[in-house]
Amino acid sequence: MVKAIGLAMLAMVLAMSPAPAAETPRALPLIVGEALAGRAETAGARHVFDPQDAAGDYIKGQLRVSAGRFNLDLVDDAGKHLRRLADGVGGAAEFQFVADDPGDRLIVSAEREGAYALSIERKVALADQAPPGPDYLSPIIAELAAHISGGGTTEAFWAMVEARGTPLVEEGWDGHKIVTFLGRGARRNIRMFGAPSGDHEALQRLGGSDVWFRSFDVPDGTRLSYQLAFDVPDVPGTARDRRIAILATAKADPLNRHRWPAEAADAYNQDSVLELAGAPPQPWLAEKGSPAGALNRLSIESRLLGNRRDITIYRPTGFDPVRDDTILLFVFDADQYLDRVPVPRILDNMIAAGAVPPVVAVFIANPDREARARELPANPAFADFMAEELYPLVVKETGLKVPAARTVLAGSSYGGLASATVAMRHPEVFGNVLSMSGSFWWSPPGTPEDRQDHVAGLIARGPKLPLRFFLSAGLFETGAQGTAGILDTSRHLRDVLTAKGIPVTYRDYAGGHDYLVWQGVLSDGLIALFGRLPFPVSNR
Repeated sequence: MVKAIGLAMLAMVLAMSPAPAAETPRALPLIVGEALAGRAETAGARHVFDPQDAAGDYIKGQLRVSAGRFNLDLVDDAGKHLRRLADGVGGAAEFQFVADDPGDRLIVSAEREGAYALSIERKVALADQAPPGPDYLSPIIAELAAHISGGGTTEAFWAMVEARGTPLVEEGWDGHKIVTFLGRGARRNIRMFGAPSGDHEALQRLGGSDVWFRSFDVPDGTRLSYQLAFDVPDVPGTARDRRIAILATAKADPLNRHRWPAEAADAYNQDSVLELAGAPPQPWLAEKGSPAGALNRLSIESRLLGNRRDITIYRPTGFDPVRDDTILLFVFDADQYLDRVPVPRILDNMIAAGAVPPVVAVFIANPDREARARELPANPAFADFMAEELYPLVVKETGLKVPAARTVLAGSSYGGLASATVAMRHPEVFGNVLSMSGSFWWSPPGTPEDRQDHVAGLIARGPKLPLRFFLSAGLFETGAQGTAGILDTSRHLRDVLTAKGIPVTYRDYAGGHDYLVWQGVLSDGLIALFGRLPFPVSNR
């Protein structure tokens, strides 16, 4: 509501000409929620208002100009300028300030004659300026917080947790679930290794209780593995030094009954698993009694790379090198995809069910971690090793020589990046790419900021290659600190491939950078590239 200034006072105020700086006209009181209308007949007219504040009050208001142009200033009780709140307003402008003392005044001054309305919309006294209470995502945690604040204990809560297991899962919105990870017994902190954000999230302590928690809103199809790190040391050094300190205490969640792998030396070498009801099937993992293929390990000396590595060759049962439909699969990071992810058993099951043609698989080990970081990210010498040294050795060992259309490079992370870049350099040998959460954020040192999507740029600027792609990424693989993540760069590469006319199948999974997810994605990719449908696909 706009309230007109009283006639006598209005005449006095509006007829007022510019006053000397030390002279302050009589102030009109401002009431919260009521707008005072004023008009200036000449440029330079100054109208004074009293916000009726107390020291420390938070004031929020609006100056709305219907004609002309006005400034708004805050002065003290002696007329000394404190700050300009709005400058040359010709429409509407919001302002806010904290009062220094009860004598503060607001001065509206006209740059051009016109009319305006001034109002205070909100006033919050210093005594009322308190942060809001916690807004708990989990109803269970909200109820527990209220119980504790009323003097209750956590014993019944922990009994419920012991019965249900962790993490707690509650109904969310739009098909999502609220997942709450819990810890007990920490002295200083608990952090998550893995989990939906993948950013070493800290669990929050519930008041002074023994409950540590962190809640997330996730899709119903979520599958992930994680560890909890209790009392992670705060070590001096670089940000990386502090970040990797989590590995000193990270272990499987003591309250989660689902561990992966099921058998391990200790909890520090196990992950805990969350699989929601809508998680896509992974139908080829279990032992089904399928005829088992044969594994043969050998080593190869590389002249191009100047090192030696192990490779393992899988031949399916009944392998016949002269069959014209056999697939030749190359898999990077052999140690992970022979042990952690049971690819030989996955292939046994898929081949026995007729989901894919016979597959010969070559598992490529890294000489060490340093070599992996040097060779897999778009290294031309490594690509040449694959095409000119390893491929001929495989042909010699197996008697199998297949066209590029039936060869496929597969890998995750840097291995997913290598799958793409090796095939791009040697499409005459490797015709298919199966990239799982490929590190397409990577670019060579010195790459300009506007060309960070290195692989997508190569595809866009180069010729149309005779390749087929299967790309996947996790919905939780988002970027951090302004850097594009695997999800965004994989989607961008998909769009560039499509625009170039290169066949591509792309799938998102409600997961993170996680072998637990990739053990299902690998079979999905093989079916997408070579499958004999209908067969289960993980994100149907």
